Amino acid sequence: MCVRAVMCVLWAACVCQADPNIIIMLMDDMGWGDLGVFGEPSKETPNLDLMAAQGMLFPNFYTANPLCSPSRAALLTGRLPVRNGFYTTNAHARNAYTPQEIVGGISQDEILLPELLKKKDYISKIVGKWHLGHRTQYLPLKHGFDEWFGAPNCHFGPYNDSSRPNIPVYNNSEMKGRYYEDFEINVKTGESNLTQIYLEEGLKFISQQATAQQPFFLYWAPDATHAPVYASKHFLGKSQRGRYGDAVMELDYSVGQILAQLVSLGIHNNTLVFFTSDNGAAVMSGPHQSGSNGPFLCGKETTFEGGMREPAIAWWPGRIPAGTVSHQLGSVMDLFSTSLSVAGVLPPDDRVIDGLDLSPALFNSSLQDRPIFYYRGNQMMAVRIGQYKAHYWTWSNSWEEFNMGINFCPGQEVPGVTTHTQEEHALLPLIFHLGRDPGEKYPISVQSKEYMDVLRQVTAVVHQHQGALIPGAPQLNMCDLAVMNWSPAGCERLGKCLKGPESKPWKCDWPH
Repeated sequence: MCVRAVMCVLWAACVCQADPNIIIMLMDDMGWGDLGVFGEPSKETPNLDLMAAQGMLFPNFYTANPLCSPSRAALLTGRLPVRNGFYTTNAHARNAYTPQEIVGGISQDEILLPELLKKKDYISKIVGKWHLGHRTQYLPLKHGFDEWFGAPNCHFGPYNDSSRPNIPVYNNSEMKGRYYEDFEINVKTGESNLTQIYLEEGLKFISQQATAQQPFFLYWAPDATHAPVYASKHFLGKSQRGRYGDAVMELDYSVGQILAQLVSLGIHNNTLVFFTSDNGAAVMSGPHQSGSNGPFLCGKETTFEGGMREPAIAWWPGRIPAGTVSHQLGSVMDLFSTSLSVAGVLPPDDRVIDGLDLSPALFNSSLQDRPIFYYRGNQMMAVRIGQYKAHYWTWSNSWEEFNMGINFCPGQEVPGVTTHTQEEHALLPLIFHLGRDPGEKYPISVQSKEYMDVLRQVTAVVHQHQGALIPGAPQLNMCDLAVMNWSPAGCERLGKCLKGPESKPWKCDWPH
């Protein structure tokens, strides 16, 4: 038939598949400082540390938004949330996401990574958390994925079915049960087998596609490190860091199992694996339900480094040089462009793609100049160019929340920086040198030559970006209790359909 088929006969030991497999491992609320390779003192991530030793570490890797849903939308579209619609205009600079009552979801106008990979006959599966809308038209199988095992929302709960349903867990297009009912999470003890279930789903998919010699895309998105954090019985109580550390240890074990299976199947030399997180550690939930952002300021929900700089490791034996560190400024949006590049698929040419193809960094150790924009809702809060970061707006969270005990920067208050009111610095942005000052504690003096030189450079980049920006229609403005997960597809067969209230939509309130 073809040379490829002949090669399969001659070399039975090899997997004769031209197009590389792609695995993106996206953790939930895992911080930059949670990995041993990034300095976590307990050294409880041996598999991730080994992955870094065998691959490439990215210490300057960022999310596109300091919250889960917009970050995930950006990864799968290669576009800033302000472009793909995963933001709100209900209030200025507010983080928005997809709770059960959200009416919207990922726009039908957006083209997701698995849709494009179909051009090269990739089979795509998501395992774990989706978070781009829970109504039927927004679910993964409507947006290019061939398979799904996981949930559309966070595993908050348990809920009283009369006022709020528990979150469904789907197998492809139908629910298999609900969190806290059929998929147990013991909030008191932290015990749950969900990570093991997600691991088995991932391993099974990899094995099936390897047997079929079919190129695949696995988007593995467990959520054990999102509060309420959980781990299986075998890992509970094992970490020096408490329950959160138990969850990290189990995820680290799972990563090791996935990489080991790639090796045992003989497809490791034809598989790109990228590990990262959706946003910084949720330090407001700490210390029992939160991780570490290392030396960086604040955490999830903020556009300080702790909220947006993520752990990141790329692994591809034989292609990516082992034990290397890239100082390329990277973004989760780059995983869209890089995946398309290695698969030999062109990105859409009818829209702005913010993601950068990281192939030069991965395969040639070369660096590309590019800015990193830090968005909170509809507002560009800051920009990074090289080692310099300029804050045009600062805000941690409101005084009202702060006085209620909700602190986005616990133990890290920096006067004039971690402000509890939204402060604009458009004329004289706060500028930090992140190499000398990763904690953003010491703004460069506005009277210095260094400041003026950086300001000129940053101003030109910001003006160009804002002048060309055409925001997408916001998808996260409206809420309605009637659209919650009352009767997901498949509920009839399980006897788990619930009756919801009448539709009474309102503008969602996003407090931070």
